[in-house]
Amino acid sequence: MENNGYLSYVESALSNYGNLRAFSDFQGETINYNQVGERIVGIHQLYKDLGINRGDKVALIGRNMTSWAVVYLGTITYGAVIVPILPDFNSADIHHIVNHSESKLLFSTDLLFDKLDETKMKCLMGIVSINQCVSLVDHVGGKLSESVEKIKPMFKGDGNSFKSEQLFFPKIESEALMVLSYTSGTSGFSKGVLLPHRSIWSNIKYAQEHLLLKPEERVVSFLPLAHAYGCLFEFLWPFTMGCHITFLTRTPSPQIITEAFRKVKPHIILSVPLILEKIFKKRVQPQLEEPKVKALLKIPGLNKIVYRKVKKKLVDVFGGEFREIIIGGAALNKDVENFLRKIDFPFTIGYGMTECGPLISYAPWTESRKFSAGELVDRMEMKIDSKDPYNEVGEIMVKGDNTLLGYYKNKEATDEIFDANGWLHTGDLGVIDEQNFIYIKGRSKNVLLGASGQNIYPEEIEACINSMEYVQECLVRDNDGQLEALIYPDYEATDAEKLTKQSIEAKLQEVKSAANKILPAYMNIQQVTLFPEEFEKTPKKSIKRYKYTK
Repeated sequence: MENNGYLSYVESALSNYGNLRAFSDFQGETINYNQVGERIVGIHQLYKDLGINRGDKVALIGRNMTSWAVVYLGTITYGAVIVPILPDFNSADIHHIVNHSESKLLFSTDLLFDKLDETKMKCLMGIVSINQCVSLVDHVGGKLSESVEKIKPMFKGDGNSFKSEQLFFPKIESEALMVLSYTSGTSGFSKGVLLPHRSIWSNIKYAQEHLLLKPEERVVSFLPLAHAYGCLFEFLWPFTMGCHITFLTRTPSPQIITEAFRKVKPHIILSVPLILEKIFKKRVQPQLEEPKVKALLKIPGLNKIVYRKVKKKLVDVFGGEFREIIIGGAALNKDVENFLRKIDFPFTIGYGMTECGPLISYAPWTESRKFSAGELVDRMEMKIDSKDPYNEVGEIMVKGDNTLLGYYKNKEATDEIFDANGWLHTGDLGVIDEQNFIYIKGRSKNVLLGASGQNIYPEEIEACINSMEYVQECLVRDNDGQLEALIYPDYEATDAEKLTKQSIEAKLQEVKSAANKILPAYMNIQQVTLFPEEFEKTPKKSIKRYKYTK
């Protein structure tokens, strides 16, 4: 790891870009790099006053916003470990993550604080509002409240008095832990991914050398910052380049996102497939279905004019000034990809996972290949676990600087993901070509992707539904962008009550409603389907999921 890893990039940004705009909340405040530095000084002072040490955990929960980013930077540059928590998790999940991570302090937005119970997080010194910079809960005899009040002026200042020399950046070992990222919430499925400084540094270095951004260029941050993909490419990397990052601050929907694109006009865009597909279906597909357009598309020469107009309209939807859209998290619909390539739309598809901080493969749109997820990134090795990796599908395995240290307090899961030779088993299936471009053919890990980029683990939803009356077993799948639960009823119970098929279906709708009250909104089931027979199982009694996925 060169110099002091990612911290050297932060130090350089604060030294070089002082008066440039750094962060904005969409339709809210804007602060420059000097103000970011001034607030980081405040965070460091708070930690010193409280006796928080290097390596201690600090939890952070909230929507994408300026104050979230400041707390994140202030924590990692102090040498503490940041524990970002997805705001969509329910109260029990948040309590569990705070306790499991042994976090010393929790930063929260006021809105999310209302659904927390501080008595269930006794490891904490207290809870601090990132909206107002005030102590919400103080478990250390008033010391937290006093310390927060003392640094409050730094969060109101104009940054003019800030000098980068005011900040002390500790020397951090490359293997030291920087981020503890939880890939799910419930205690039965928690996996705390241990990402060291070298992983984040390696990802940032690759982005600086291969992706194009310049000082003062604009980025919109709408993917969840608690996930590695959005955090790295919409926040950590652009910050090192002197860019102006606008945080959406609210739950992203295609309408809100496109409004932000129109006003901010970003120079690079990160997205998940569902966002692009929804925009395509609403803004482009209806035009292509018009009789006149259909006729023009059949005429050589004229069809090129139509394609140019469609491309311009689609580019304008995304603000009109971006150089590239990078899609990650899941496969893009093949029909959509084929059309976007036909109109020469500037997009590319990358591949990664939280456990690699997140990047595994990428190629710029001018070099990308159809249905490929790019080529292997620098400082990483890859192999396909098959006899013929060019033609025979096998598990994708990687090793290198981007990889995690392991899973927190979970030796079994750590031993499972790493083999004896240090190869990380991704659980994803694919092939490669001679230039090391990766073609993902399937995901053995079952994870689904929410509309805003959240990881959805069907086992969590299934565990919830399986515990309910009238349910024998269920399987959750993605059905054209909606979560569908296939439920095999408990016929012993239904027969005992002499329920008709119509009555059973009505009971299953009640199961859906009950489950959705428990689950986070992004994990809500949209459709329940009565399944007439037991699911086919493996010898280990696991459902053969691939037989039921679309």
